[in-house]
Amino acid sequence: MPDHTDIYRNQTHLYDRMISRQPSLTERIDRIRPHEGLDIVDLGAGTGRLTAVLAPKAASVTALDASSSMLEVTASKLRRAGLTNWRCTAADHRSLPLADDSADLLVCGWSLCYLAGADVPDWEANVAQTLAEMRRVLRPGGTLILLETMGTGTEVPNPPAFLKPYYALLTQKYGFAHETFRLDYTFASLKEAEETARFFFGEDLAAKTTRNNWITLPECAGVWWLHMPAEA
Repeated sequence: MPDHTDIYRNQTHLYDRMISRQPSLTERIDRIRPHEGLDIVDLGAGTGRLTAVLAPKAASVTALDASSSMLEVTASKLRRAGLTNWRCTAADHRSLPLADDSADLLVCGWSLCYLAGADVPDWEANVAQTLAEMRRVLRPGGTLILLETMGTGTEVPNPPAFLKPYYALLTQKYGFAHETFRLDYTFASLKEAEETARFFFGEDLAAKTTRNNWITLPECAGVWWLHMPAEA
């Protein structure tokens, strides 16, 4: 498999071009929690897939990510849009540089999985610590939304085995609601689809993309959400 850490540090624009081939998630997020006028935290913001589409209607957006290189792309997008209601800060999910009760909505896309895979030491502790930080930051009545993969190159949900225990923990221990949906990549050509599959997912998916003539590369995704109790 490609080195995702290197991609997030040194190939940010190629990564950003790849995710631009997927549809917007704004409507799906708004079905769970309308975001207009909210103070939002985008945890694991990357190159701003969520930050850039939520910021125009938000009261404020804080984009956090372990990779400063990724956040530079996010900041560039926000500046070009003429927005001033944002900040970008490098941070670890397990120790958020934010005040208690400072956000209404926290979104975390394709990010907690890097700490929560069953092959990661102390993964359950990582999940517990991250969720505790998220809850600390959210105001009463706030909402937490997680997005993760349910399988790339598959038309029905088929998540990686090493993520299944994490997904089960979210619903069974922490009480998240959950649904799956399609988030296919749509490319301009088979060549672009094959090159992109190799860049981020590896040789096996690149070969499968070519065999199936996939200009549209199927992707299944999952969304988990939790609403904090309002104050009595």
